[in-house]
Amino acid sequence: MSKTLSLFFAIASIVLMLATAFSLSHNGWLALLFGVLTLGMTGAGFVVKAKLRRNRPDSNG
Repeated sequence: MSKTLSLFFAIASIVLMLATAFSLSHNGWLALLFGVLTLGMTGAGFVVKAKLRRNRPDSNG
């Protein structure tokens, strides 16, 4: 995975985690939504990483 793509997933996940933390004191349902979105973004990062690794040509022959 390129550094730019990794940075995107890291920053997006952190922003969603911060949104979850801030929304905890205001609205529980909104916090739940942001929590699910955070898990989805983190999972999407792992999925993209795995797909890019699988499609990479093997250097060992």
